[in-house]
Amino acid sequence: MKKFLKVIFKILKWIFIVLAAVIVLFLIVRFIGQRIYGQTPEGGINETVYVDINGTKQWISIYGQDKDNPVLLYLHGGPGSSTSLYDYAFTRKWSDVYTVVTWDQRNCGKSYSSDQNDTALTYDLMMSDGVEMTKFLLDYLGKDKITLLGHSWGTYFGCNLALEYPEYYECYIGTGQLVDFYQNEIAFKEEAIKWSGNDEESKRLIEKLDVGGFSIEYFAARNALMEKYGYNMLVDGTDYNLIAAQVFNPYYSLGDFYNYINSDYSVYVEFLRSDEFNKFSLLGKTDYQMPFYNINGDKDYQTNYLIAQDYFESVNAPRKKMYIMKDTTHGLLESKSEEFSDILHEIAQGEHQN
Repeated sequence: MKKFLKVIFKILKWIFIVLAAVIVLFLIVRFIGQRIYGQTPEGGINETVYVDINGTKQWISIYGQDKDNPVLLYLHGGPGSSTSLYDYAFTRKWSDVYTVVTWDQRNCGKSYSSDQNDTALTYDLMMSDGVEMTKFLLDYLGKDKITLLGHSWGTYFGCNLALEYPEYYECYIGTGQLVDFYQNEIAFKEEAIKWSGNDEESKRLIEKLDVGGFSIEYFAARNALMEKYGYNMLVDGTDYNLIAAQVFNPYYSLGDFYNYINSDYSVYVEFLRSDEFNKFSLLGKTDYQMPFYNINGDKDYQTNYLIAQDYFESVNAPRKKMYIMKDTTHGLLESKSEEFSDILHEIAQGEHQN
């Protein structure tokens, strides 16, 4: 028996040694990767700042290869779906033509704090956050105006900011453009019926699409249908290593990862289901005082690209252009970041020449 226990102890000892070695190696590799991605380009900028906005501290990163470049504020989707775990991997592809600011909006990502969970989100509060962040950036980076780039919910948010405060924005770029949430969900249900045909499982999922109810079951059924028929956000994966991007993230400590995973985003669920969210609808709001661009995927039914096209046709702007990315769903920033970057460079070149 003693001999058996010694063998077991020896095995456990070696397992522990191997695990410890793997952890140490992981931490060393992560440290090196973070140092590499944490470098500041010569003549550029690489900073993170917690900005005091409406009684909260909201996190931003600022990265660019030339401080004289125009500033672009990237508005993530959701609402409440911070992408700061990995978004530097695609936003830095724009950093030769823009100083790119990524922002974790209130109470999500690195801006999350549980003491905000009792604060209901409203149209006025989010708009106030947006304009205050804009004013901070104009002052901090010494610019007269900035460009807005929104994805999904960020397009809802960005369009309203551009329409309400045109004096602060020189250009609007929307991707995965949302026009009206209710109209979008009605269109999704109609598409899902076409996809499903006589499939009984899909019919049961479609029955859960109670437009206006927007329960957890609603979104679970919606996501299941998109995944089943190949329209989910990351159906094509990513054109960069998503895991490596998170491991080498220069802005995230291990504690940040833990907090991200354990954050409570129920306040955003309530916001999405509220009348306040509906106030962001763009129906009837079409007059922009700056250039208006859209970059949408032709397989995007999460924010219906056909509705976005119709809205685009109604937009009045000094300049406007629609880009349609072929065989692309809602995750175009991740799945086709290189193609997206090429389009953004084309826009930047055209705008800088005007």
